[in-house]
Amino acid sequence: MMKQSMGIHHISAIVGNPQENVDFYAGVLGLRMVKRTVNFDDPGTYHLYFGNKEGSPGTIITFFPWNRANKGRIGDGQVGLTAYAIPKGAMEFWEKRLQSFDITFTKSERFGETYLQFVDPHGLQLEIVEREAGDSNTWEFGSITAEVAIKGFGGATLFSAQPEKTAELLEKGLGLTKIASEKDFMRFKASSDIGNIIDLKASGTGRGRMGVGTVHHIAWRAKDDSDQLEWKKLIEGLGYGVTDVKDRNYFNAIYFREHGEILFEIATDPPGFAHDESLETMGSKLMLPEQYENHREKIMHVLLPIQVRELDGMKGEE
Repeated sequence: MMKQSMGIHHISAIVGNPQENVDFYAGVLGLRMVKRTVNFDDPGTYHLYFGNKEGSPGTIITFFPWNRANKGRIGDGQVGLTAYAIPKGAMEFWEKRLQSFDITFTKSERFGETYLQFVDPHGLQLEIVEREAGDSNTWEFGSITAEVAIKGFGGATLFSAQPEKTAELLEKGLGLTKIASEKDFMRFKASSDIGNIIDLKASGTGRGRMGVGTVHHIAWRAKDDSDQLEWKKLIEGLGYGVTDVKDRNYFNAIYFREHGEILFEIATDPPGFAHDESLETMGSKLMLPEQYENHREKIMHVLLPIQVRELDGMKGEE
């Protein structure tokens, strides 16, 4: 039987000012900051993780905030749209909340679903969609209750330089099922009930350029280290060059660039984000991998201070 991906593990993006990033994803969208650490390859830069209360795979968006980096361009070879799933009946709440922060949004229809589309402060294209599937997010923040809170990823829309090749990999490599085609999009479904819907744009949009406001990579779930090694062997067997396993402290990761030029990662579900902090306290302080702990004072001097704060609306004013 063909291996089947459970869907998205996390999505990682490049943004600008870190406090603006925290204010938007925690203060406006109500996601929990589940981990504040550093880019293991560039310890002078934060790596911030946001998700549901538990920091579950399929809910995690991560950011590299490069305050003075150049603006990117969303296009082929990238995730073009990141979708969040909310409970049925919660759309009106989110319309009013975005309006209260003076965030412009539009509505669009795709595959029989209504999407609320908007842009974050640094240019990432986001959308919200009501879905029945997926557990409620019990992380409550400000006026955002579990009845309306973002559950996790609804999915992602991929912009590919070679859509046919990307579609072939999604089906024959990652084991997603093609469930529909509509206008300029193909829809694929993974086996999980969150982060499971992938839309692929069938025509090009122009080459993307990495920088602030773009997604760096999309990561797919592996059950554990053994499952990840099976995925590595399978993907290599399809002719892709796959990296060695990288220890990211909260998961192990392998990477490869598919033929449509999108950077894919396969990440393990364990050990998760509560192994070096308790579930109750995770995300509250800077956590460093062992190799950087002796440099904590120097690193903290370089990093801009950030705080999670409740915002009252009207352009984020407290």
